[in-house]
Amino acid sequence: MITIIKKMIGGVSVPDKKELSESSPIEFAGLPGELILFLSQHIGAPSVPLVKPKDTVKRGQVIAEPCGFVSVPLHAPTSGVIKAIEPRYHPGQARMCEAIILEPDGKHEPAEELSPAASDLDGISPDEIRELARQAGIVGLGGAAFPTSVKLAPPEDKPIDTYLLNGSECEPYLTADHRLMLEQADKVMFGFKGLMKAAGVRRGIVCIEDNKPDAIEAMKQALSAYDGLELAVLSTRYPRGGEKQLIQAVLGREVPPPPGLPYDVGVLVSNVGTAYALADAVLTGVPLVERVVTVTGEGVAKPSNFRTLIGTPVSYLIEKAGGFKGTPGKVILGGPMMGCSLRSLDVPVFKGASGILVLTKEQAVEEPILPCVKCGKCVDVCPMGLQPLWISAYAERELMEEAETFRAMDCIECGCCAYICPAKRPLVQWIKMAKADISSRRSAQKKS
Repeated sequence: MITIIKKMIGGVSVPDKKELSESSPIEFAGLPGELILFLSQHIGAPSVPLVKPKDTVKRGQVIAEPCGFVSVPLHAPTSGVIKAIEPRYHPGQARMCEAIILEPDGKHEPAEELSPAASDLDGISPDEIRELARQAGIVGLGGAAFPTSVKLAPPEDKPIDTYLLNGSECEPYLTADHRLMLEQADKVMFGFKGLMKAAGVRRGIVCIEDNKPDAIEAMKQALSAYDGLELAVLSTRYPRGGEKQLIQAVLGREVPPPPGLPYDVGVLVSNVGTAYALADAVLTGVPLVERVVTVTGEGVAKPSNFRTLIGTPVSYLIEKAGGFKGTPGKVILGGPMMGCSLRSLDVPVFKGASGILVLTKEQAVEEPILPCVKCGKCVDVCPMGLQPLWISAYAERELMEEAETFRAMDCIECGCCAYICPAKRPLVQWIKMAKADISSRRSAQKKS
């Protein structure tokens, strides 16, 4: 069954720039001189080191164990020697975080304990799939990086009737998911059925935006081998790939405000990269030690899609993509709408990082910030139905309680408001400040 979906609340039409890298096949990025492996790779508690400097490790070996329920182990992406365990700057969290520094030995030697869990899904139970997802360190690869084993065990009073596989990849420039669906459609679908089995869900819907016709065809053929699967083709509009936006567009269900989650409306959502990672763990025994990363933009010589070891430095990947083209103006980890600007290229790829965007000096010119003109465009495009102009105005003046009353915590930080603002005001930055302050106050209240 194929469903064509056009409706969406808010959002913006953004030049997708997919043409720069969408025709570049996935290639192995190789082994850099060092891997920087953050202990904090996902939402939840960081893992705890099991190794020490000068230890030798092999590919797939557990080097840090989970700490708490919402946590997963960390594995060595390749064989080598542990150089250090020390703080390094984490661009995703904008702070220093403990990291294991691994120096590859060039052998890429796998750990002896790695072995396939099953050759097909009939040979593995739902409980075994959930445990395998935990042991393999699998998290959501669409950006949020929520531990998959936790997602696959929703509360008993929250029955799940539908599982959505998110192949929208609505962020401009990025094509990692596109290439994965095109080149590994069968394996992605195997992993999706594994996720559905683990969660006890019979209905699955593969969701792809219509700017990827070749991926749509590849996934259409792959899902025809399974019962209970549908294909939803969505018109291209940012940020349709957001979890809540996807559920609303495909199923017409509204996820409650935070702390509301998709399982409150009977739905689970996973990224295609997550499904592929699960398939890899089941069929080969290899845990999540690598992911596909797009290196793209007008400021890079050869836009590419790389199969990249977790912990690979950004500088190494840019060199693999031919280096800079002209004078770079800005390097962003992620896409232009939700990514974070890098102050150094000596930071690594982590599990939730799907792209590196290099903008030219001309593209990165910052326009002057003007006073708000009260045009209301930010309200019109907000996919969460918020009033960004008021939230940001209160945050700018450090009136965080007032920002909270305007539902600052509901913001998904998609960037639509800042993109459409004629005054070029940094609305998302101010809203992020408000959210951080509100979260800090809430945590302090809980402790007291």
